[in-house]
Amino acid sequence: MQYQEVATCDIEKQAERIDTEGVYRLAAMFANDERSITGNFAIYYIFVGGGGLHGLKTMVQGGGNLEFPSLTPIFQNAAWYEREIHDLFGLVPIGHPDLRRLVLHENWPVGLYPLRKDFNVEQEIPEANIPYSMASVHGEGVFEVPVGPIHAGIIEPGHFRFSQSGEQIINLDAKLFFTHRGIEKGVEGLPVELALYQAERICGACSVSHALSYCQAIETMSHTKIPPKAECIRVVIAELERLYNHVGDIGNLCAGVGFSVGISHGSWLKELLMRLNERITGNRFLRGMVIPGGVHMDISSEFSREIQQELDEILEKFRELMGLLQDNSTFLDRVNYTGILARQAALDLGVVGVAARASGIDIDMRRDYPYSIYQQLKFIVPVHTSGDVAARLWVRAEEVEQSLAMIQQILATMPSGSEGLAVVIPPITPYSSSLGWSESARGGNLHWLMVGEDNRIYRYFVRSASYHNWPAVTVAVLGNIIPDFPLINKSFELCYACLDR
Repeated sequence: MQYQEVATCDIEKQAERIDTEGVYRLAAMFANDERSITGNFAIYYIFVGGGGLHGLKTMVQGGGNLEFPSLTPIFQNAAWYEREIHDLFGLVPIGHPDLRRLVLHENWPVGLYPLRKDFNVEQEIPEANIPYSMASVHGEGVFEVPVGPIHAGIIEPGHFRFSQSGEQIINLDAKLFFTHRGIEKGVEGLPVELALYQAERICGACSVSHALSYCQAIETMSHTKIPPKAECIRVVIAELERLYNHVGDIGNLCAGVGFSVGISHGSWLKELLMRLNERITGNRFLRGMVIPGGVHMDISSEFSREIQQELDEILEKFRELMGLLQDNSTFLDRVNYTGILARQAALDLGVVGVAARASGIDIDMRRDYPYSIYQQLKFIVPVHTSGDVAARLWVRAEEVEQSLAMIQQILATMPSGSEGLAVVIPPITPYSSSLGWSESARGGNLHWLMVGEDNRIYRYFVRSASYHNWPAVTVAVLGNIIPDFPLINKSFELCYACLDR
């Protein structure tokens, strides 16, 4: 995509115009150290809406004061992006209401910015001890409940500070990024083929979605067209990934209310799907299938019929599970009207995926910004309007049916033969850049790449669906009781690892 270059002093004006028109939403914002190319830092803004993508770019002088206007007062979801840019590049968003650290925690020293090109990855980092204040509420009858970052279950770390008055939650401050892995820095200088292994491991449960976004960015940049059968196989495994996530998430949601039968049924169905994943790709998480230029393995006509038969059986069992939930008044009492995320709050925060569609926002990158062969498929995007735990559950359930129908369409018409499953990526013009995207089980993933000399990564930026949706959890829990937090949290089913990239 093309980026309209705007002077730093005019970026607020442009953002206000975009906001007033109401067509585009801020989808991503990131910085790039381009001092070796232009002598400056660059900040990129990506907006989505109206069936297209719109990009802005502004330059921050490398030898200047390293400041730029904050867009957080205009677009609320710019807050995390600007904090991240401040942490990793040392660029200062003037007018930002909360410049507490986001990615770098208290033990990271001041003045050391890991995504600058002159940062020495071999240096020993001294430990700092910088105070970090959690946002809280004070007053008579108000008390705090700290939860995490180490939890009772086998989950990733996150610290949640609840402020409570009586039984109701009146504020929640979430501190994440406890296991930041430095993937974006780690791939710098790697060949595009080798960097794929890091890309598909950004999230264990969204391997295909991240690999798809990454590969599509590479293929767009290199003007590579992949074989038709490879496109079919890519979409089949992308929908299989959505299936095992949604089915597993519905089972996990049952855990939030202690409904053991639902937990077991969901876990059983997820296990059946993951065994099928392993038969198709050799990996339960579908890793290694999507590669730059195509796919790594074939799906034969005979195997297609076996896959379809297994999926038909799984659909029948899934409908049994949904019948258990829809007929259980105790379960429904817990999920209805719990954890409501209002539509306007979802819009302001740029929420994506299931969470957005459950709050009445009709978006889906497969339909709105079609990639691969999605434009050729018939499918419905389920949308609910209540914005509660129940709505997020029913959206997932309806998407399971849609994914199974899409896989059936593809398997019935997929080209035969195993020749030409991938093509070689040709040399890419140095310092070209491109954006790749896909709709994961949690929502849209965006991957932006700039390739330097010899097809090696110069800059890699990842925005997962969870990045936009985590702030929404802190809004959806307000007015609820703390025992409902696990249920509300599971209904969003967000990923810590996608943040800790």
